[in-house]
Amino acid sequence: MDLFPIILVIHLLLAVALVGVVLLQRSEGGALGIGGGGGNVLSGRAAGNLLTRTTGILAGAFFVTSLGLAMIANSRNSGSSVFDHMPVPAPTAPAPAGQPAPPAAPAGPSAPLAH
Repeated sequence: MDLFPIILVIHLLLAVALVGVVLLQRSEGGALGIGGGGGNVLSGRAAGNLLTRTTGILAGAFFVTSLGLAMIANSRNSGSSVFDHMPVPAPTAPAPAGQPAPPAAPAGPSAPLAH
């Protein structure tokens, strides 16, 4: 069973929830004078601690799903690197003494990568 789509959906839900929880938090007044005033839905120290703890848990889960997605993507492409498909220039012999070196060939379009 392929876990990639399941983890990806969880990852996206965590991202949306994390943005929402961060936006619910009360501003401390450092954002160019915006925010920090008015009535909050949640107020008081307990609500602040709850939002801070929720933010930390969501951020940790987001980090774990990010690592999981990266490991799954890496296992799908195991051993395949961009550098594996780079063309290797042909070795050139040094010019004999007294003769100038031939001009370098202009770089043309590279061949398409084959998988």
